[in-house]
Amino acid sequence: MKQVIYMDNAATTKTRPEVVKAMLPYFTERYGNPSSIYDFSTESKRAVSHARETIAKSLGAQTNEIYFTAGGSEADNWALIATAEAYEGKGKHIITSKIEHHAVLHTCQYLEKRGFEVTYLDVDEYGTVKLDELKKAIRPDTILISIMFANNEIGTIEPIKEIGTIAKEHGILFHTDAVQAYGHVPINVDEYNIDMLSSSGHKLNGPKGIGFLYIRKGVKIRSFIHGGAQERKRRAGTENVPGIVGYGKAVEIAMANMEERTKKETELRDYLMKRVMDEVPFARINGSRTSRLPNNVNFAFQFIEGESLLIKLDMAGICGSSGSACTSGSLDPSHVLLAIGLPHEIAHGSLRLTLSEENTREEIDYVAEQIKEVVAYLRGMSPLYEDYMRKNSKKRVG
Repeated sequence: MKQVIYMDNAATTKTRPEVVKAMLPYFTERYGNPSSIYDFSTESKRAVSHARETIAKSLGAQTNEIYFTAGGSEADNWALIATAEAYEGKGKHIITSKIEHHAVLHTCQYLEKRGFEVTYLDVDEYGTVKLDELKKAIRPDTILISIMFANNEIGTIEPIKEIGTIAKEHGILFHTDAVQAYGHVPINVDEYNIDMLSSSGHKLNGPKGIGFLYIRKGVKIRSFIHGGAQERKRRAGTENVPGIVGYGKAVEIAMANMEERTKKETELRDYLMKRVMDEVPFARINGSRTSRLPNNVNFAFQFIEGESLLIKLDMAGICGSSGSACTSGSLDPSHVLLAIGLPHEIAHGSLRLTLSEENTREEIDYVAEQIKEVVAYLRGMSPLYEDYMRKNSKKRVG
């Protein structure tokens, strides 16, 4: 088997061995349904409660404010659709941004077809929501603001505390898609005035198929999945006990080693950025240099196609992406990169690498060398590059 250097942790992460170990007994030994009343099921019930407590504590939330879902997309859908249904008597206006994950954007489009109005905020060149534009967009009938905590493609961390304050001052509910941020950066729902928060287990070394929606006590949204009384009658379906147990364990580990992990990932990230920017011409870094997820790198290389770059890197044993894994089958340039002002031809040449604490400096060196070689190789076949070099020399992107 060829060497694999995995740098696509924003798409999914390796499930930690400790997480798998914690999950296994709930498949074969403690497999009782937590909703049953007999004694055998109480171990499952207890395990679900323990995971819920761990997650609530990590956010500064109350235990009864955590509702388990099948993942981040379900949590986003629930937050937006249920809020729209519950509060449409007050108004039918929602505010979000142009760079949200499609779990939010497509849900907003769904709501627009049902008579709701959605304002899609512009962002600046780094992908940061403009607070003055947010304030201008607020109307008497605005019922929800939904802004992601950190962008899944370019890693920019949004001014969530300030957005939460604005929402609270205007009596508007505030939801944040924290799928990329939770477990990677500190989050306190009270400090940030967050009313609803979405998360997914497989983004922080937990299992796939499990997530949660934090719903602040007093937010009057109804069920999204119907058919049972689970999750305090708000989310039907037998609890995914092994997934919930694994998620709780992953959160426990993530919170314990966050500081140390962040330090290592930030050092590797900055080193990779420096090497590529120093050694590859006509390149730029997408996203904020300062307010950024510790493990996210996103480059744009002029005169190449991102798909070709990914294929060549894959042949060299490097796993990366040209945007979100959820849209990687699309040939359209990233909506995020277009929103930060990149022209189509440069947005097409993007590369996202998202690191983990397991990556090494030696791997970073290998990846930087491969990027340099592959970009040079692809440009060697590009008539646009040849034409540009003939007309202009030594001019950089951005």
